[in-house]
Amino acid sequence: MDLLNTLVDKGLRRELPTRDEALAVLATSDDELLEVVAAAGKVRRQWFGRRVKLNYLVNLKSGLCPEDCSYCSQRLGSKAEILKYTWLKPDEAKKAAAAGVAGGAKRVCLVASGRGPTDRDVDRVSQTIEAIKEQHEGVEVCACLGLLSEGQADRLRSAGADAYNHNLNTSEGTYGDITTTHTYADRVDTVQQAQAAGLSACSGLIAGMGETDADLVDVVFSLRALDPDSVPVNFLIPMEGTPLAKDWHLTPQRCLRILAMVRFVCPDVEVRLAGGREVHLRSMQPLALNLVNSIFLGDYLTSEGQSGQTDLDMIADAGFEVEGADTRTLPGHRAPVAGGCGSHEGGCSPCGDTAETAPEPSEALAARTDLVAVRRRGAGTDLAPNA
Repeated sequence: MDLLNTLVDKGLRRELPTRDEALAVLATSDDELLEVVAAAGKVRRQWFGRRVKLNYLVNLKSGLCPEDCSYCSQRLGSKAEILKYTWLKPDEAKKAAAAGVAGGAKRVCLVASGRGPTDRDVDRVSQTIEAIKEQHEGVEVCACLGLLSEGQADRLRSAGADAYNHNLNTSEGTYGDITTTHTYADRVDTVQQAQAAGLSACSGLIAGMGETDADLVDVVFSLRALDPDSVPVNFLIPMEGTPLAKDWHLTPQRCLRILAMVRFVCPDVEVRLAGGREVHLRSMQPLALNLVNSIFLGDYLTSEGQSGQTDLDMIADAGFEVEGADTRTLPGHRAPVAGGCGSHEGGCSPCGDTAETAPEPSEALAARTDLVAVRRRGAGTDLAPNA
């Protein structure tokens, strides 16, 4: 396909595709899917070889969030029967992080529910970061605490944080349909605060919330403009008790096309296969490794993932290798932030396209609620974590 040849050439030169080219990737047929994966795989291998970076989530504070994000099981008014607990102590978080590091994780992501941290919360997280770094000197630590206030990013950086995650999630044009308690601009501001403080920015999206192809292209182009080092791609986990519990819009093929589009638009950044891969990609997960160079190991914040050993076996069976702690993730031309970890990872705003109608669920997209399991182990419990 001429389209794919053009996109490969642009990806190898780190040149931004056109909006129409990105839309065309999402519009390819299932018959063309392997060609799309193969083409995006060339770009992935150019910048990252066959390495897969492992990341591990530690949920420091679970549930009871005052924000109303429709996709989230921890949201205001959620009836999802998830684990709910207040802040883990530094030693508890350190123990949870150690399980991920032992499983091969290179980065530990410390996440807490809520609109954003108080200064006291930043002190708590700083102590946790210091405890983890003391035990695992080389591990990267990424904080994800919500909207930041002035000076908080600097304090996290001083405590030893390497990165900060705050996802854009969806396009600016549709953001108000998903969340009303804060704005898209608030999210952009937090990512920019993290960057200004010298933290490696991590910001991505959630697919499967009824968005159109144009919405997906909007948010990925916006990410390219924002230029984070890591772009996690989440696929909505429709949790019972949340407003989007009945939203089952994704097929494995659709997920692969989305990942390919992200890789073409963000060729030299850490594209991370994040939440929902087991639910929506299912047996097609190994194909996705040709598109992404990073995954989460084990469980997510409030839901279970596949076993850590299954993740490791999948990587090996697909012909990839786990990225070592001493290996730089990003290609050399992406200079690390001052004093940063070097394992870092990039959009334009909506262009006024005619609105499309979001796909309606069909028989072929029957809800697979059997694949959604609430996390009952690891952080906040007495059971061993999955890593």
